[in-house]
Amino acid sequence: MTSDSATLEAPEASDTEAKNRFTLALCGNPNTGKSTIFNNLTGLRVQTANFPGTTIEKKTGTMKSGDRIISVLDLPGMYSFSAATAEERISAEVLVGNAEGVAQPDAVVAVIDAENLERSLFLISQLAENKLPIVVALNMVDVAQRRGIKINAEALSEDLGCPVVPMSARNGSGIEELRNEIEHLLEVGFVARVPGGSSESVCASVSACNTCSECPFTARYTWAEEVTRRCVEIPHEAKEHNTEKIDKFLTHPFIGLVAFAAIILAVFYLIFSVASVPMDMIDALFGHAGDFASRVIPDGDFQSLVVDGIIGGVGGILVFLPQICILFFFLALLESSGYQARAAFVMDRLMRRVGLPGMSFVPLLSAHACAIPAIMATRVIRDPRDRLVTILIAPLMSCSARIPVYAMVTALLFPGDPAKAALVFTGAYLLGILSALVVAFIFKRTILPGESKPLVVDLPSYRLPSLKAALIYTYDRAKVFVQQAGTVILVISVVLWALATYPKSDSPESVITMYTEAEQLADAGQKMEAAELAAEASRLDSQSALEKSAAGRLGKLIEPVVAPLGFDWQIGIGIISSFAAREVIVSTLSIVYGLGEEGADEEVGLYDTLREAKRIDGSPVFTSATCISLLVFYVLAMQCLPTQAITRRETNGWKWAIFQLVYMSVLAYSAAFVAYQVVLRMG
Repeated sequence: MTSDSATLEAPEASDTEAKNRFTLALCGNPNTGKSTIFNNLTGLRVQTANFPGTTIEKKTGTMKSGDRIISVLDLPGMYSFSAATAEERISAEVLVGNAEGVAQPDAVVAVIDAENLERSLFLISQLAENKLPIVVALNMVDVAQRRGIKINAEALSEDLGCPVVPMSARNGSGIEELRNEIEHLLEVGFVARVPGGSSESVCASVSACNTCSECPFTARYTWAEEVTRRCVEIPHEAKEHNTEKIDKFLTHPFIGLVAFAAIILAVFYLIFSVASVPMDMIDALFGHAGDFASRVIPDGDFQSLVVDGIIGGVGGILVFLPQICILFFFLALLESSGYQARAAFVMDRLMRRVGLPGMSFVPLLSAHACAIPAIMATRVIRDPRDRLVTILIAPLMSCSARIPVYAMVTALLFPGDPAKAALVFTGAYLLGILSALVVAFIFKRTILPGESKPLVVDLPSYRLPSLKAALIYTYDRAKVFVQQAGTVILVISVVLWALATYPKSDSPESVITMYTEAEQLADAGQKMEAAELAAEASRLDSQSALEKSAAGRLGKLIEPVVAPLGFDWQIGIGIISSFAAREVIVSTLSIVYGLGEEGADEEVGLYDTLREAKRIDGSPVFTSATCISLLVFYVLAMQCLPTQAITRRETNGWKWAIFQLVYMSVLAYSAAFVAYQVVLRMG
């Protein structure tokens, strides 16, 4: 994981380069377009980490001015220095120079919403007291103008005592002017440019106000009202804003839910339909890479490491990258358009019944595609406790990686009855959803006590989202996934490959005999028969090697533990191997139960082989009780170390990642045990 205190400075920068560095912080209220301005200033020169000791994301980027390098820090949204949230606390600490591992910025770009100038001026009055150079970015002036709001930027600049740049970050208007003002700060030096007499009067008034029982913020609000009255002209008979018209439907208790369901269904339809094409391409790319590596690398352990461990392991998770990109692209569009706040408002009433905020709904819904982007998407939840609960329960939602397991079990249970198979398949999904809600309810009353905070959300005006900003956000999320998760996945894949490969064992005498007979058939010209016999020998050889490997021995070791669930040591190997990816159990079982890779392409062969699998006493392995137990186990078990890696990153340590693994394993084991015993006794 990237160090939380990492910056974009070159590791061996010269004294001249260090002297020419300049740190600029972007701050402002939420939903003012701050991130869009950040993207316009920095482009793709961005690095994402966490603020030291927190799970709050820190985004830094660079822009150049001549021979100077300007480091730009995008601070979390804040309304005031009196922190009501962890994000506001971090932003305030950075601005006053008290943040651990983060230097105080040299200057500040304060982003304010032209439609809500008075609200933003409250924060400006506090920024002025820090004696830092300030440039005000008056964003979304085009939206304000459409509403008939006129702002005198020159008068506002004179009142504030600092430059004010009218702009519209969404379409790039005013960006160059903002760059010029930032560069001007480099030329004039680091002299604090606080608001003139207004700032001093505000400070004096607040000091006096703090000595009485009145609200300590009264003086600031009064000052903000006075500045707004002098600099802003608002029509006396303003027409009903389009936002209010649309909100009558989208925030309606019933119509809002229907609209939200339709939007989410459309997004997820695109995730599963549009993503299938690039996913197939990535899958084919890694398949070709594996074939190429097999041809150019001589047979042996190194070839197996590259093909099975590295290419197969990493390719198995990167195939979900298109789904992740599409999900975050649409989340960015929904947020920048102003709709995401409405969705949280609409869902809040329902989600709060189980102790979750409305903001949890979208991440939990996206977990049905993959838990990894779902956990990453919990960053939209502002309350740390609510976000942690959502992270902990997200893997209980049935992701796409579980589908091969569900398909295998339902085919074993009802091979000739698709209606019953579909019913069991649906039941597996419902079990995951119900379990997640119940666990969230329990967590909010035990280890993470307290009700979800009442939703106080700023409903911004609807705006046409910026495609450029959405693409940059998607690129940033994808880069984090590939860099942070990919490295861990690579290590996990190599470790699991080693467990399944070592220690080496000699081929059984029967297999050696089969290889000899295959060679004799080939010499005799019976090439087809020789190929079939050689394939069978290879399958049996692989089965024997796996049984004697460290993974096989672990399967034998845990057999007494999994036996009460109806599992034998072969299923135990599948459970161990599927920690890399849940669907791996299907291919693992096909090998350990004697199907082999040649027959794995035929579903009938796989299911017939599993149905005919016998225990030592001759009884069948995959009885109805065992199948139901296996299904319940995989609905509830973690069985995904890449997800654990993301949980560790998002919670800033292994504590909650380990807890997540333990509680889900205990839950899965207990539920599978109950399911097995109940079905067994029902005959």
